[in-house]
Amino acid sequence: MKRISIILSAFILCLIMPFTVVNAQNQKVSNQQLKTIIKKMSLQQKIAQMYIISTQANQQNTAAAIQKEQPGGIILFGNDFKDQTKQQFVNNLNNYQKQVKLPLLIGTDQEGGSVSRLSANPELTGNRNFPSPQQVYQTGGQQGVAAEATAVAEILHSLQINLNFAPVADVSNNQQSFIYSRTLGLSYRQTAAVIKAEIPAMQKNHVAASLKHFPGYGSAGDTHTGFATNNKSLKEFEKNDFVPFRAGIQAGAQVVLVSHIFANAIDAKYPASLSPKIHRILRQKLHFKGVIITDDLTMGAITKFATEKHVSADVLAVKAGNDLLLSNDLPTGLPAIVQAVKKHQIRESQINDSVYRILKLKRDLGILNPQNIKIYQNN
Repeated sequence: MKRISIILSAFILCLIMPFTVVNAQNQKVSNQQLKTIIKKMSLQQKIAQMYIISTQANQQNTAAAIQKEQPGGIILFGNDFKDQTKQQFVNNLNNYQKQVKLPLLIGTDQEGGSVSRLSANPELTGNRNFPSPQQVYQTGGQQGVAAEATAVAEILHSLQINLNFAPVADVSNNQQSFIYSRTLGLSYRQTAAVIKAEIPAMQKNHVAASLKHFPGYGSAGDTHTGFATNNKSLKEFEKNDFVPFRAGIQAGAQVVLVSHIFANAIDAKYPASLSPKIHRILRQKLHFKGVIITDDLTMGAITKFATEKHVSADVLAVKAGNDLLLSNDLPTGLPAIVQAVKKHQIRESQINDSVYRILKLKRDLGILNPQNIKIYQNN
């Protein structure tokens, strides 16, 4: 009888153990754990989490910069994909992740068409073609765009990239405008319907989608080289340009990228990316609760603005309400933000809120897990 009891106990244990292992693997970092981490971080560490930086001249320099600066993430451009096998590429990104205490967001611009970083090295994708959103829609309609978003996200995820600066939610009625070729080439309502399908298609593969370029480029010029203006009224923005963004937000978009255009009717003093008014609209009128990121702060519109006004673009970007800064200026920008906090120009509670959203995004993407938390707390 005793032998039967032992055998029965062993059998029950075997049944329980797999479930115990599965539950341990599926454990998720709680919101309270995220808040606890933030309490333990220094002000400098928290601000560093708000930076997405570019890579350096080579992998060794990049790894050294990441280890030194401990940024929230990195952005990859075309050159970062070139001259390597898929395994070499993945190994490099995994090495970057080893340099940080909290996992990196690793982002790139993979819109398709003229903005396709994956096209820089066909070896990484089996010589796959990446058509523009307009081309995809013309051949496959809304379902085709969603299917392409899924396929691209699967490729990005396989390459250890977890953040895509896409889709473009802008609408332009001017085929000669800067942004038109990167849009879907559809009306505001049609664009909204496609974006609504595209967001979950991308994000189900653990790649965050970034709606861009809020509040909507329209027919404005190229902010890569200088100032660009959209003179629509707020009512026009609400009736038209906001429609695709609102649809994307309702579909669960995890990130919204803010452009550098001047929306004069809303804020004639600051470009959108540096405008508190624009960010309040995004939070309060469109009810976006996720991560807000600037467009690249090294672009001509912002460098020119900062030079002319004798201001720190990074400080203004945080003041405006951005959670993440696309910036190469961390070594000088971070201490400037620290000083702004000490001078009570920026509330530390705002920094805490931004870092909470960033860490929550990392958790939801599956890159921040209980093991990361344990390692961070022990260091």
